[in-house]
Amino acid sequence: MRDPHDIDPPMAPVPSTGAMHGGVHLYPVRVYYECTDAGGIVYHADYLRYAERARTEMMRLFGLRHCDLKAEDGVGFAVHQCEATFHRPAHLDDLLVVHTRMIEVGGATMRVSQNVMRDDTLLVALRLRLAMVTDQGRPGRVPAALRAALRTHLAAHPYPETTTGT
Repeated sequence: MRDPHDIDPPMAPVPSTGAMHGGVHLYPVRVYYECTDAGGIVYHADYLRYAERARTEMMRLFGLRHCDLKAEDGVGFAVHQCEATFHRPAHLDDLLVVHTRMIEVGGATMRVSQNVMRDDTLLVALRLRLAMVTDQGRPGRVPAALRAALRTHLAAHPYPETTTGT
């Protein structure tokens, strides 16, 4: 059992929005008691919460706030598709890092890849398609300024093609 007086080694300061490293947004998440079951294992739905926080903070780094999208353009993001592959569990008090990478930005949708990591261990791989929806819940368009900013980012950091066919 770990000595309760031990503390984690200091890590380099990371802004609350996380940080970009190349084309990947890195967002640290600590596993708290509220996110675990009786055995101290993270409940599967909490990984989706971690991923949502990471996407939101990545958008902040691009100068976007969800409340501004709604107020100025009358649109918001909705998860249209989500594929999750669970490789290993996270445990109470683990320090995780959500790696978020834009794959594609279209006129009305975006594809995103997110990996939840503990050190160098992949815990969960997520592949999402986000759709823009209006305040009335109807399909919407990605605002031109946002689309341009994200496409500029993608051009500088293209998503690597897979060679496995998956």
